[in-house]
Amino acid sequence: MDVGMPEHGPDTEPPEGVPSGPAQDQVVTPRPPAGHRYGELVILGYNGIVAHGDKDRRPSKFLLHKRVAANGVKPARYYEVKQPQMSQAVRDRCQHSVSYTLSRHKAIIVEYAPDPDTDLFQVGRSSESPIDFVVLDTIPGVKAEDTRDSKVVHSTISRFACRLLVNRATMRANVYAAGFDSSRNIFLGEKATKWETDGIIDGLTTNGILLMHPQGAFCGGRGRPGAWMEVSVGGGMYGLRATRSAAQKGLKMEDQTSELQDGTLVDLCGATLLWRSAEGLSRSPTKHDLERMVDQLNAGRPQCPVGLNTLVIPRKSAAPATGDGDPWVYLNCGHVQGRHQWGHEHGTDSLTCPMCFKTGSVVRLCMGMEPCFHVDCERPTHAFSPCGHMASEATVRYWSAVMIPHGTNGFHSMCPFCATPLSAVTPHVRLIFQDNLD
Repeated sequence: MDVGMPEHGPDTEPPEGVPSGPAQDQVVTPRPPAGHRYGELVILGYNGIVAHGDKDRRPSKFLLHKRVAANGVKPARYYEVKQPQMSQAVRDRCQHSVSYTLSRHKAIIVEYAPDPDTDLFQVGRSSESPIDFVVLDTIPGVKAEDTRDSKVVHSTISRFACRLLVNRATMRANVYAAGFDSSRNIFLGEKATKWETDGIIDGLTTNGILLMHPQGAFCGGRGRPGAWMEVSVGGGMYGLRATRSAAQKGLKMEDQTSELQDGTLVDLCGATLLWRSAEGLSRSPTKHDLERMVDQLNAGRPQCPVGLNTLVIPRKSAAPATGDGDPWVYLNCGHVQGRHQWGHEHGTDSLTCPMCFKTGSVVRLCMGMEPCFHVDCERPTHAFSPCGHMASEATVRYWSAVMIPHGTNGFHSMCPFCATPLSAVTPHVRLIFQDNLD
């Protein structure tokens, strides 16, 4: 399956399932017509760019749109075998199948047949051709090319983590645990959590694929995070297990579905993806909108009350520090100033704000430039603490309330732009600029 980005003219569409979100300095691939676009999967923790690796295969987000020809599959046959590795369905590299090993001498094979009504997309850690979107572990705050991979000792993301089936007519997308490998097979071993009910067999992957649907509309500023659930290989929804890889499945959630909503989070145990639907993206700010907001803030010529120099908020997320013109925010009060040593307490990282005399840490401000993470089109009046990424009030309040899976049974809130865990006491701060003084 070719998901590369060959050159093409403005009147042609890019190939199906092309990655999007390259480095800002590269040429952006033209998007397909909105009517052909299903949506985007975006990795939490990257401000519009993955700093390391092949941009085509490991982008920060992945665009899904209608394929030239449907490649979806659906369950067709179900039967029992003694040795799944020797069954015809498993040995046939053209046949999609799922093998559920129940014991050393018993397994259930579910054969899949082509489905002309759906498109199949697969996500995982493997760089093999069946994977459309290669996702590696997200490390909070680490974005340098020479350190990212070296800090991942053992990945908890499955090589073939999950798959999405999108209806070509309705554009509705459903997610399923596990993906088909290079032989078009999915194997659930003897120790994997599995069950058979009313002649239908299903199971869970080792570390599980978790979903969280927002309550209310994600885009608009009024949505709230929902509860986390686990999706099975067959697409059923279940409550969380006692721990991430516990043998006992959670309770069946009959009133829930694996259909993705705008703003649904998909956790792969090591990285979390955000689904943005085509309709939701049409109501979200664009990168140009965010750049214009930064320009408007800079047009007010915000000043440092100590150095009396003009501060300039960078438009690029990875812009290097420039010195006195860099904006820094005091996280205990929100006053924005330049970098100076006034009020520095010797032997500590704390500074006293010269405007209100509150003492605390400071951090350099940076605009949250990934449009998909913004829940409205309002001005960036707040910043996440302690990382300093700027966004609207509704955006910082929403993400501060989202508890992202962490480890085997923990959760924490984090900045969507850099994955830095947020302060439990003050996860965000309102920004106070000394601007428009003329």
